[in-house]
Amino acid sequence: MDKRKNVNERRRHGIQAFWALVTNSYLVGFLQGKIYKGKLKNFCVPGLNCYSCPGALGACPIGAMQAVIGSWNFKAAFYVSGFLMLIGALMGRFVCGWLCPFGLIQDLMHKIPLFKKIETFKGDRLLRKLKYLILIVFVILLPMFLVDILGQGAPYFCKLICPAGTLEGGIPLVLMNQSMQGALGWLYAWKNVLLAVTIFLSILIYRPFCKYICPLGAIYAVFNPIAVFRYRVEKDKCTDCGLCTKVCKMQINPVENPNHPECIRCGVCKKSCPVNAIKKI
Repeated sequence: MDKRKNVNERRRHGIQAFWALVTNSYLVGFLQGKIYKGKLKNFCVPGLNCYSCPGALGACPIGAMQAVIGSWNFKAAFYVSGFLMLIGALMGRFVCGWLCPFGLIQDLMHKIPLFKKIETFKGDRLLRKLKYLILIVFVILLPMFLVDILGQGAPYFCKLICPAGTLEGGIPLVLMNQSMQGALGWLYAWKNVLLAVTIFLSILIYRPFCKYICPLGAIYAVFNPIAVFRYRVEKDKCTDCGLCTKVCKMQINPVENPNHPECIRCGVCKKSCPVNAIKKI
């Protein structure tokens, strides 16, 4: 079973890396320190992929949502909302497990064997609700109500919290632009502290950003139980051995709820089941 699980994990990481390269293939942007502004930037990508990443060919759906909520661009608002509902209805949090570049980074960080891994802790379940609060406050309410004199809101989640944006966009742009280096302040320092904390926690805890912070994961989590891509457990085959629960890094019980909002569809439980009771619908 371990061999099957490892093969599945390598395949998943390979797809994650390939998708990250495809959606960030404007490589000249990294050399020039400039952001791609072509027509492809009008379209969202499924995962959390910073608009300001020099290589990014598409827009981050969370960044796009904040931009349209804080404006009167209703057509764009309908597009972003429709895109998120479509992707959520088709795949749910499969996006988190297979298509999100920052998810891949956390996966790789967790493989570093420097410290003892923390599977769960007191308050873990309650803390997982935080991502829904962040979605409501920083992605929806603040851009909607805290606006400038022109009535425009700001992308508060991207500006104040998102470590993926710092890693993918902030650091590469600052390194390649001397003018930006001279204008750095407390906000850039704060974002780098958050990034460093996230990376360190990723070594200890499996995907802490996905579990506790990511508003995009919160949106897709709502669709997990009804998404086209979901799991089912054949109860007549299941022996209640508990192995699927033991191997789940998101600490859920697939037998009780194979389409739990926290499931990122990594497939480890499916590959580990000794009687093949977990099936993909």
